[in-house]
Amino acid sequence: MIFSPLYSGSTGNASILTAGKTNILIDGGLAGKALIDALDAVGVEPSSLSAIVVTHEHIDHIKGVGIMSRKFDIPVYANEKTWRAMAPIVGGVAMKNIRTFVTGQNFYIGDVDLTPFPLSHDAAEPVGYVFFNKGKRIVYMTDTGRVTEALREKAAGADLIFLESNHDVDLLLSGPYPERLKRRILSDHGHLSNDAAGELLMKLYPTGVRRAILAHLSRENNTEDIALGSARAYLNASGVPEKDFFLAVAHYDRVTGIFEI
Repeated sequence: MIFSPLYSGSTGNASILTAGKTNILIDGGLAGKALIDALDAVGVEPSSLSAIVVTHEHIDHIKGVGIMSRKFDIPVYANEKTWRAMAPIVGGVAMKNIRTFVTGQNFYIGDVDLTPFPLSHDAAEPVGYVFFNKGKRIVYMTDTGRVTEALREKAAGADLIFLESNHDVDLLLSGPYPERLKRRILSDHGHLSNDAAGELLMKLYPTGVRRAILAHLSRENNTEDIALGSARAYLNASGVPEKDFFLAVAHYDRVTGIFEI
């Protein structure tokens, strides 16, 4: 599998996963032109997309979903509650391209086996995804306020985890956000902190996880260096040599890179 984070942050989220002839766009939270340009940057023709899969209905994840589906005749997959919540926002999608899944039940798109799993976020029915192909597994886990034992089990042994590391708690608390927004971000239905991400990676290492991309960083309450340093500190504290764990950070404003699993 080949995985490329196109954009990741509060201003827009989208990633592309390729396995064989299957190209899956994960979320589409930017304008259509920005998505097309980002796909072009990683060598993927928009007309070759097999599907768009949606995590939840917030605008930074679905802004360009309807546009892309209409322009390139692409099926869009989401659970029923998410479809109901996002339908007025994405606009008309051809009936044949409205695909509904049940959270927790796996399904196939071309060469890829997907399992959507529930997350804790202030949306209708937010999900992460496990993508499986030819013995390799990528776990996509952003926009969740807490990590449960069930989530740890989903991520255990993954070949790559795309993991939210949204904010540094001290920066958030001392920053300019209104108190109500701070409480939302820090709540169980908000976003994962750098500390929560680091603790999870530390617990996943004994299960065989060796690669992670930190995602959905806040522009106001985090930096790439702080997020990376925090995750590395947690791993080092548990005795993990730096050379034994690959870490990267997804950019909010440009394509991060191409990662082959």
